[in-house]
Amino acid sequence: MTVQVFRFKVQGHEAALEENRADAGGDSRDRMAGMTRHDPEVLPEGLPVPEDDGACDHLKGIALPAIALRATDGKDVDLSRLGAGRTVVYAYPRTGRPGVPPPDGWDLIPGARGCTPQSCAFRDHYGALEAAAIRLFGLSTQEPEYQREMAERLHLPFAVLSDAELRLTRALDLPTFEVDGEVDGAVLIKRLTLVIRDGRVEHVFYPVFPPDTHARAVLDWAGRNPL
Repeated sequence: MTVQVFRFKVQGHEAALEENRADAGGDSRDRMAGMTRHDPEVLPEGLPVPEDDGACDHLKGIALPAIALRATDGKDVDLSRLGAGRTVVYAYPRTGRPGVPPPDGWDLIPGARGCTPQSCAFRDHYGALEAAAIRLFGLSTQEPEYQREMAERLHLPFAVLSDAELRLTRALDLPTFEVDGEVDGAVLIKRLTLVIRDGRVEHVFYPVFPPDTHARAVLDWAGRNPL
């Protein structure tokens, strides 16, 4: 498993991000205010767009390994044993908490910001996903307790799976990254979505951007590819 490592100096990261956002337009005082009052449900303007590096090219058609992951509802979920039908698993790096700043340089990493808006979008589209006969799970390498607080705070109607031990991540060779010196050196999954059908990966969304419209993109794909 190849892990991409991002290193940032604390000084200058805000200025670099402000330059990115200035290119997108808008009032600079409003942008600076948004930087000082961190709200993980807000997706800032001017974020860098991730590029397809081919790190998920091997996934389509692969069989899911028999690995049970702890879910936010307290159950253990083995994605290889869900039976017939279609399952969507959206994997994301890490969700933040209100008032707690993200790791230094976080907004400069292509595709890193937006895990909370993405989860909220899947929450808001959950009824439509159910109507399309889609099972839904979130997935990250954060600990179950952290995920459980997030799921309760955001009122998620679906379970989020913890791969804190990287068993599924390594078995599927998912693309990952680290932020050096931050978040306790945790290995984080790059944002991607797996569509699983009958125990195999039917389709992969990668890279995923913007994250807050991705749930709608998944629904549109499902409509074009009915069971």
